Amino acid sequence: MTSAQIAGWAHTRFGKSDSPDTESLLAEVVVPALDHAGVPAADVDGIFVGCMNNGFSKQDFIGALPGMVAADLANTPAVRLENACATGSAALYAALDFIEAGRGKIALVVGVEKMTALPTAEVGDILLGASYRAEEADVTGGFAGLFGRIAQTYFQKYGDQSEALAMIASKNHVNGAQNPYAHMQKAFTVEQCNRVTDKNPYVAQPLRRTDCSLISDGAAAMVVVAPEIAADLKRAIGFRATTHTNDVLALSRRDPTAFDGPRRAWAGSLGAAGLTLDDLDLVETHDCFTIAELLEYEAMGLAEPGKGADVIREGVSAPGGRLPVNLSGGLKSKGHPIGATGVSMHVMAAMQLAGEAPEGIQAAKADLAGVFNMGGAAVANYCSILERVK
Repeated sequence: MTSAQIAGWAHTRFGKSDSPDTESLLAEVVVPALDHAGVPAADVDGIFVGCMNNGFSKQDFIGALPGMVAADLANTPAVRLENACATGSAALYAALDFIEAGRGKIALVVGVEKMTALPTAEVGDILLGASYRAEEADVTGGFAGLFGRIAQTYFQKYGDQSEALAMIASKNHVNGAQNPYAHMQKAFTVEQCNRVTDKNPYVAQPLRRTDCSLISDGAAAMVVVAPEIAADLKRAIGFRATTHTNDVLALSRRDPTAFDGPRRAWAGSLGAAGLTLDDLDLVETHDCFTIAELLEYEAMGLAEPGKGADVIREGVSAPGGRLPVNLSGGLKSKGHPIGATGVSMHVMAAMQLAGEAPEGIQAAKADLAGVFNMGGAAVANYCSILERVK
């Protein structure tokens, strides 16, 4: 358990942004997050920025950019972190450690990525930097191709689960249609997601376009503070547990359908928090592809290996189900600007616990929430259990 608490946040709409660069995206969330928390910029002790970059932007040294958009942050110690698609969570966990170590009492966490300025093929090649290029660089379809291979292996073991994947896609798009921060605010039926058409072609068999997350721009920020600071602020969302696990980078050296790293992350956080899944009111999980959400059902313990489809078919993960998953729309509908994703997921869960989620996606009961964010194909895995303190 960490004593640090989330006191405020800000979030851009994800999608193809008019903001021309990373700096301008940062500017949309830095001051608004501080204002939401009720914390002056001059009081911030440390800044932690998550941005993968890796060629998305020629401007690097991104940890210094908050000091360019808010003058009172220019002299505040700042660092940029990268951990593939879990970059945002890496920045958040570094901020939590900073406060726990007593090095500061107020930290600003920012996740950001500008992806849409490049051609799709270039984006795909940049993202393959989060794979083991020595063995996986020639996979057709980039990361979609990698997860397509994972889905093929899973289907060979347990049978064709295309309809279950379509059900996951539909659920998340229906949720995202009500989220004003989402990239794609459009509901799709299971039939639309399950049918291969000109508008929904195979991207990497058996994955169709509706099985794949979107190339997005976006930023999210949160203010994390020591409990004595939170006591005088409007809101406080605490961390019952935080767990970071890793697995082997190369898919050839492990069972890619086992998602052992996510399993260990979930077991670690639930054990540290003294909770079971039945104690949680909602989960935000990393559905970069629908097969990932299905495998994460199994990793978190909602289903035995090979039975993940039962979770979606029985309505367990639906709004109002036993454990609603991705009420925000998830990466599938909300979007996946790499560096912003982990921060966004924690912000969305914190909104739920504070009763400040957008109308239409606010859970009826929200006291405890799980967040699972992963980098690469289940390589870097972060699992947080959040609770409302006040």
